[in-house]
Amino acid sequence: MKLVIVSAGTSDPSTSRMLADRIAGRVVGRVTGRRDDITVAAIELRELATDVATALTTQLVSPKLQAAIDLLGDADGIIASAPVYKAGPSGLFTSFFHVLDNDLLIGKPVVLAATAGTARHALVADDQMRPMFAFLRTLVVPTAVFAAPEDWSDPALAQRADRAAAELLLLMDSGFATAIRDQSWGSYQHEFRPDDEIEVDTDLMRLAAGGSAVEES
Repeated sequence: MKLVIVSAGTSDPSTSRMLADRIAGRVVGRVTGRRDDITVAAIELRELATDVATALTTQLVSPKLQAAIDLLGDADGIIASAPVYKAGPSGLFTSFFHVLDNDLLIGKPVVLAATAGTARHALVADDQMRPMFAFLRTLVVPTAVFAAPEDWSDPALAQRADRAAAELLLLMDSGFATAIRDQSWGSYQHEFRPDDEIEVDTDLMRLAAGGSAVEES
């Protein structure tokens, strides 16, 4: 199984990455001693900030950004962790997910995690992050994990991380995302499907390709 962390923390190390690592450690701990192998990879969005901005403004995807997208596409489970600023997840975090194809994450299990300087932001993961992942048609686990400074020494944070890890692993084990793609892919509304039959010999398609509407003889 492949577990991928997406961290939007801007410092090194960041609390967003630390929280994601804590949840990932709980997932790996639950797999230990079983037959299954699990690999953990991380996408640090601070290293992709320029690439994400370019993709948003020009639709050009750099090789570094494409590598991150491919990593998510192959993931069996995702931990998405964001810092909270002004009562919302960071712009870098949301911008990264805005550049993804809407079909990339269909059915994939996701844990949402958020960090902030005050407990006033405790509902951001459920109130603002969860709807975006619902739009992307992911399978978000019931437990979101939030950490303010006072939470790091509180046993309740460890309990929430463990509960989220258990939920994520159960969904990863179920093979739900693969089953959805195998059995129900055609019933989703897609922006574009490679297997669609597209008529290229039309005035519209010739204009889109920079030619003239009337085919030259």
